[in-house]
Amino acid sequence: MSEQQLNDPLVIAGKSYQSRLLVGTGKYKDLQETGEAIAASGAEIVTVAVRRTNIGQNPDEPNLLDVISPDRYTILPNTAGCYTAQDAVRTCRLARELLDGHDLVKLEVLGDQKTLYPNIVETLSAAETLIKDGFKVMVYTNDDPIVAKHLEEMGCVAVMPLGSLIGSGLGILNPHNIRLIMEEAQVPIIVDAGVGTASDAAVAMEMGCAGVLMNTAIAAANQPVLMASAMRKAIEAGREAFLAGRMPRKAYASASSPLVGTIG
Repeated sequence: MSEQQLNDPLVIAGKSYQSRLLVGTGKYKDLQETGEAIAASGAEIVTVAVRRTNIGQNPDEPNLLDVISPDRYTILPNTAGCYTAQDAVRTCRLARELLDGHDLVKLEVLGDQKTLYPNIVETLSAAETLIKDGFKVMVYTNDDPIVAKHLEEMGCVAVMPLGSLIGSGLGILNPHNIRLIMEEAQVPIIVDAGVGTASDAAVAMEMGCAGVLMNTAIAAANQPVLMASAMRKAIEAGREAFLAGRMPRKAYASASSPLVGTIG
């Protein structure tokens, strides 16, 4: 395998990234731990909940951008906490003002507080408005292949189906649907939500996903900085395994050494 294959970049909206791990900034004990964990993850794209995090809205509070510098990371404002298309669009426009015209956003419109499952009707409406308004939309959605393809055809620059419910740590519960989505996709498919540990991230990458976005799996670990490092390695190992191509599964044993030419 060539060096170029092993170092193939993740390309989103025309920009290349070496890391295929995208991380969030919520649930850490303080900003110092946030910065240390994100650095250990090797992530280049960091998503920020505009409605819950100070990125300049309140000059009297600590600013997340003091530890997550836009000079080092691509800041990905997200619409976490929005339950209507209107609120999501308003949040993205606020982020664009705060970040001097930044137009790459993560869209999520939730259906209810218990499951945080995406409201697809509202998501489609918000995506349409944002794309017309010049935003580059990375969209959180369910694992429906038809919906995923429609979001791509609308103009979303990345489609992010859930592995399982946000913050659940249950891993990828419906890999078959994720594979169906990837078969038809011409934009990056990034698993978003549900990863609990490093093996979950590796599974997503071994399937051929373009990347994985996570927050709770790192922030809620007993040692977030160490888990961030583990996730970095899992993403890299999973990608290499996908590029290498796994051996076929067999129902019966197969000797590791050839039988031809054995002695005795």
